[in-house]
Amino acid sequence: MQRFVFFFVWLIIFVASVLAQKIEISGNQESDIFYRMEQRIEPNPGIELLVLSLVVPQNFRSPTYQQEISNLNFDLTPAADAVEEETDSRGNIIRRYIWRNPGQTITARISFRARNKVFVAPITINENNFPVTGLPAGVQVFLQPTDLVQSDHPDIQRKARELVDGAQSVYEAIQRILLWTVEHMHYVLIPPQFDALYAFRTGEGNCQNYSHLAAALLRAVGIPTRIVNGITLKEGYEVETDQGTFSFRMAQGRHSWIEVYLPDVGWIPFDAQQSEFFVSNRYLRIEVGLDNEETIQDGLVRWRQSSGSKRQPPKFEEVIEARFVADNTRFRGERLIPDIRKIFLGPVFQKPALPPIASVTQPMPPERPEPPVQEKDITQLTYDRPFVWGNLNFPEGVNFALVARDVRTQDGNFQLQRNFLVETAEYVTSREQFAQAFVLDQPVFLEKIGLALYNFGGSGQLWVELAEDVNGHPGPPAVSSARRDVRQIVTRNGYRWVDFDFRKEGIILSPGKYWIRLAFSGGPIVNWFYSYSKVVGPPDGTRSRPLNSPEWNKILPFEFNFRIVGKTPSQH
Repeated sequence: MQRFVFFFVWLIIFVASVLAQKIEISGNQESDIFYRMEQRIEPNPGIELLVLSLVVPQNFRSPTYQQEISNLNFDLTPAADAVEEETDSRGNIIRRYIWRNPGQTITARISFRARNKVFVAPITINENNFPVTGLPAGVQVFLQPTDLVQSDHPDIQRKARELVDGAQSVYEAIQRILLWTVEHMHYVLIPPQFDALYAFRTGEGNCQNYSHLAAALLRAVGIPTRIVNGITLKEGYEVETDQGTFSFRMAQGRHSWIEVYLPDVGWIPFDAQQSEFFVSNRYLRIEVGLDNEETIQDGLVRWRQSSGSKRQPPKFEEVIEARFVADNTRFRGERLIPDIRKIFLGPVFQKPALPPIASVTQPMPPERPEPPVQEKDITQLTYDRPFVWGNLNFPEGVNFALVARDVRTQDGNFQLQRNFLVETAEYVTSREQFAQAFVLDQPVFLEKIGLALYNFGGSGQLWVELAEDVNGHPGPPAVSSARRDVRQIVTRNGYRWVDFDFRKEGIILSPGKYWIRLAFSGGPIVNWFYSYSKVVGPPDGTRSRPLNSPEWNKILPFEFNFRIVGKTPSQH
């Protein structure tokens, strides 16, 4: 059997490269967006009353984010039997469309133009304004705990006080809490619970958990925080830095983030997953409230069953489309700070200038020679222990158009509860090529590499190329898997593991960093699923380039789902 062995020498440079960065940025975005959402509701027999609630998107202005709505249109067929409108205690304008004994499919089409602007500039920190005092009465309500934002829980209060201990400004306190939240949390699409305490104890959750945890910690130290529900759009944007181009994009769909109240400034948006003191203009703001139990009105479907009828929820699908009529992004990364293990965006913070202090030059310590690396002959080991490792968690076989589940309400009726499930995936058989890094801490006899793929059709072949790392970038392909015919890859209405076989190559991978990339011939149409942020790989370990370009200079903040399958030695 032919055997390829990849050896890797660990260097201090590599260790430094996998430390994460907070990217301090400045610049602006301005976009003109045409937005359209279509909901289809198929009522079943036995439903005698059906109510669809929609929230009217409003203009919003803050120092970092502005939203201006025009050409708003609600088109519902068949016409509702009655329409009600109210403004709730949070300022949300809610329209309720009511059908009695609905007998046909209901289609709701909502469209508008959004002119969204973002401004990110250095922030000068004025000290001695924390703890926050003198809050308006209408703002103090956003200090209250709820069942999902348990800011009164002793564990959360203790952690919040620990995080802000010694903070001289409200900006510093907020930044400490947001950075800890980003570091603490790992994104999962379908958590069993959505509350802050679950996120605090487990360190995992979706956008609701991120928002609830950040809000709980901030409220616990007297900083008013409210939950925002809205839409994120899949159009990406880039931030240029001296270390490369970072490309940021969100899945298109429902999303939850927060707004924090600052005295003399007002409400400022944050996304506890990836940004502080701003959100990008790919965010469309719809509804606000104390938590995600309160901000459920937009797209909420409720119904009443007739007496004696079988409970059968209506079928519900939601499709979101957006077209950027104009789009201009000018962001620049000022510097990279190795504070945290995950990529996080925020403005530059400046403190008022202090009198100059005479500098003292410290002598450089003498250089210490690095001990020689002892290479082991890993080909002589016995590989007999099964090994499966990677970014393994993704929703297999899920239909992302079905975005709600039915629950019984306290009054005995029913409603469809949104789950914020979004499709995070890239179209990877087009003119852009993607590569995913992984780092092994032990030798592995490689059998297969699996990717979480959705095969939409087409023709041709797929295979995986494996490359060594060259100065933090993918090197040339070192070995390829067996090829698979696209027509024989069946993923059945969702993402599935698709394995690529390396067993004939007889590869033993030594500890180190490697790169996976999906190659293709012909015209396949394939998506590769990814997780927000990094799960097992380095922060710069997902890259892309134009097809056939020699450089991999675009860095992506997410991580593709992959698995390495093989065997490791029982004694090593």
